[in-house]
Amino acid sequence: MFILELLSGVALFLFGMTLMGDGLKRLSGNKLEPILFRLSGKAWKGLLLGTGVTAVIQSSSATSVMVVGFVNAGIMKVHQAIPVILGAILGTSITGWVIFLGSAGSGSELASILSVSTLTAVMAVTGILFRLFSKDKRHHHLGDIMLGFAILMLGMDQMSDATSSLGSQPWFTSTLTTLTNPVLGILVGIAFSAVLQSASAAVGILQALSVTGVMSFASTLPLLMGITIGASLPVLLSALGASPNGRRTAYSYLAASVIGVLALASVFYIAESIFTFTFTGLIMNPFYIALINTLLRLLIVIILFPFCDVIEAIASLFVRENASSKNPALRLEARFLAHPALALEQCRLTISEMASGAELAIKEALTLLAGYSDARYAHVESLENEGDQYEDALGSYLMNITFQELTEHQSHVTSIFLHSLSDLERISDHALNIANSAKEIHDKNLTLSDAAKHELTVMTEAILEILHTTMEAFTSENPQLAQKVDPLETVINGLCVEMKMRHVERLQNGTCTIAQGFVFNDLITNFERVSAHCSNIAVAMDMLELHADSL
Repeated sequence: MFILELLSGVALFLFGMTLMGDGLKRLSGNKLEPILFRLSGKAWKGLLLGTGVTAVIQSSSATSVMVVGFVNAGIMKVHQAIPVILGAILGTSITGWVIFLGSAGSGSELASILSVSTLTAVMAVTGILFRLFSKDKRHHHLGDIMLGFAILMLGMDQMSDATSSLGSQPWFTSTLTTLTNPVLGILVGIAFSAVLQSASAAVGILQALSVTGVMSFASTLPLLMGITIGASLPVLLSALGASPNGRRTAYSYLAASVIGVLALASVFYIAESIFTFTFTGLIMNPFYIALINTLLRLLIVIILFPFCDVIEAIASLFVRENASSKNPALRLEARFLAHPALALEQCRLTISEMASGAELAIKEALTLLAGYSDARYAHVESLENEGDQYEDALGSYLMNITFQELTEHQSHVTSIFLHSLSDLERISDHALNIANSAKEIHDKNLTLSDAAKHELTVMTEAILEILHTTMEAFTSENPQLAQKVDPLETVINGLCVEMKMRHVERLQNGTCTIAQGFVFNDLITNFERVSAHCSNIAVAMDMLELHADSL
């Protein structure tokens, strides 16, 4: 019964902590993650942001996994990631204080009113009311936070009840005595944290065990040191299959925790052997454990912060291979899907790259009309293939984003990206079609009439203008510039009609041949379709602006 009660308490505690952390993250509107990678340019900013974000989502592993994703996507360097990781190591200690504050208070009438059971009941009822009777998603997230806290405290209470009798058990006391051995205590702490996959959960369980009244400072400190190291396991697992720099970032978490713990352990236990500290026999309670855990992590950060370059060098020893070549879908990290704001930001950057590639493909194809070369034709083919790769990767990634919990605006942005994606891919296809027409003119040694050449020159300038205006508006997110696209499309449509009519006239008077006519008509059709796809993208941007204004 003792084991079952303890395990059910652990399960409640872990579920409550996860629910509360997810609620806090969602209540923030998914704004923490983009801030994390946008404002981590300076080391001290990265340290503060890593601490703050981890304090909110209550998981150093989650923060570090996000950072591994940033580095793997090439939007953050390893040396930028290390201060954030150090901040995550410190920030995860906040959970211990939440647990202590939730369980504090006893003895007085006021304390009994504000006892953990009363507080848990109030939080649970309030959370349920928010979840059941409010249609506002922010209230739902607030309800999750309250319910998560209530479940967490119920789990703590159950664990405390289950372990309260352990203090009188000789086997438990003797086990704790063996853990005063620093090496054994650290190894047990590593295993404990690795199994739970959470340093915060491991510290919370230690706080629950402290109610036995037999846990001393001497047995608790090595456990906390081991827990600090064991928290690196989920980060290492998340880096499997990552780029070399992504793996280096994960190893830097391991290197920082191991070096920090070994340095502090060496200093403390050498000093203890010389001076014989009397406080090592101090009996632990939830407050002391929270305090020691925070001080331990703070000292690790203080010691290691000036040596971020050394940590990077050590992590690089584990991963020696060169960075992988650029991949069109490199930014589309699966690790970001749990953070829609981040995932959409990476989609925006990637689809902007796709837009630039589509514009370049059209420019290269139009250049072939003036002077054909096999190398330039191969470049257009390469750009068109790249466009297909972008469409496949972005389409799959955006569909995966739709399965996440999104705000109304995020859902709309996702649909707009999906809408524009096919237009951008089709522009690349039309670039290859234009290149094929240029190749046909070259291979068949066709010569267009001077009038036809002049009309193509005018049309080329018009296509380049509408294309540049569209892509500039899209990549810079400028809806005012996008409003200039539709009038340009109207002009191009008019030019296409005129060119077809004049071409018929040239066929009738014998100025142009049938063979020339087929190629000329194909070019006009492709120009017309490129213009239409530009208009579709501009319309999508207008829809996005209208939706943003309505919020």
